[in-house]
Amino acid sequence: MTTVGILGMIHDEEWQRIYHFPLSLAEELIVEFNPDVICGEVHPDSWNLYREGGDPRGIYGETQHEYPALIFPLCEEKGIEFIPVNWFEFDVFKGRFDSFLQHKKEELDAELSRWTARQLETWDRGSIPVNSLDYDRITREKYEWLHSVSPDVEDINWNARHFIMLQRVKNAIQAHEGKRILCVHGADHNYWYHSALQKVPQVQVVYPLR
Repeated sequence: MTTVGILGMIHDEEWQRIYHFPLSLAEELIVEFNPDVICGEVHPDSWNLYREGGDPRGIYGETQHEYPALIFPLCEEKGIEFIPVNWFEFDVFKGRFDSFLQHKKEELDAELSRWTARQLETWDRGSIPVNSLDYDRITREKYEWLHSVSPDVEDINWNARHFIMLQRVKNAIQAHEGKRILCVHGADHNYWYHSALQKVPQVQVVYPLR
């Protein structure tokens, strides 16, 4: 039986402070889970760049702060294997509302902000900030709304991206049978990971971690 944990992060450093999710808590949770492998929201090319001594922020400056600040050095210190699983193609990734006229884009941006506010109203519903079924329920509804607004964009930006990311996680599970694998990513991905990984045979999913 392979054990797979899910840990959703808050990327923004100011929001980490506001919602009581400092990197010190993330470190505590990772050490407590004691993974053999971490599957992180980092593009494989950005991971290779980091390993070659290049910019730790990634090929486009997209790698989130918690990786070079915490996760990469922690993996090196603890002997944890890091597997990058993120996916994007900037040739096809577009702004969510770029196809709309300016006034409509402003309306949609405002509605998206309201969805985000609804999510964050649930930040403390679980033992770990933004890692709860209540947060995930609203998050799923938010992305269903986004898909209804612009399905072509969301099929690439969100759906296709998740299929690829989860396949990379499944590849890691297959290659590390019986090990402890921790998936670390932005908290909005939790609902998709949780649903998909529960369907993988011979996998025990731990979510939330506490």
